[in-house]
Amino acid sequence: MSNSCFHDCINTFSPIAKLSIFTWILKPHLMRFLKNSELGRPQLDQFKQLKKMPVTVVLDNIRSGSNVGAVFRTADAFAVQEILLCGITACPPDREILKTALGATESVKWRHFSSTLDAIKELKESGCRILAIEQADTSIYLNEFNFDLENERLALVFGNEVKGVDDALIPLLDGCLEIPQFGTKHSLNVSVCAGVVLWELFSQYK
Repeated sequence: MSNSCFHDCINTFSPIAKLSIFTWILKPHLMRFLKNSELGRPQLDQFKQLKKMPVTVVLDNIRSGSNVGAVFRTADAFAVQEILLCGITACPPDREILKTALGATESVKWRHFSSTLDAIKELKESGCRILAIEQADTSIYLNEFNFDLENERLALVFGNEVKGVDDALIPLLDGCLEIPQFGTKHSLNVSVCAGVVLWELFSQYK
């Protein structure tokens, strides 16, 4: 069929029919979004048996349950070993946590400590390297830090949304990591911060 005949034939169809025809012709070349069933995610029992990234997330008096839930979801995505919920940080089954965690409170191991200091002391005694995500005079930019997760275990401390990491923890810290920022604001939302840092660790670990 010549091009002119093809165009004459196509022009007899309604606009919706034309769109369907061209979609069918171009279908092999169009991008397609995947369904959840195609993503190859492990089931809950399978996930619990998987090797985890040797990282413990410490949430130091996080006031927002929504932020806590978002950290749970990120920890699930990057197979974090454990989350420690400290001080006033809400714990599952807090309603706000469950809304943003979307089930990640079942897949990610967690414990609660009434004091962040007690949690850090336990981690320190177990041989963890303790790094706070905070702005300090000796902090190292995240993109300049090389992690060695094959040979060491890390604990990352994320502080309160307003006050940051508790000053009382400074003597127990092995250092501070800072995310470079170039805007007018002084900090990132704590759940966003956790996502950025955990992705950097995961990308180096894998």
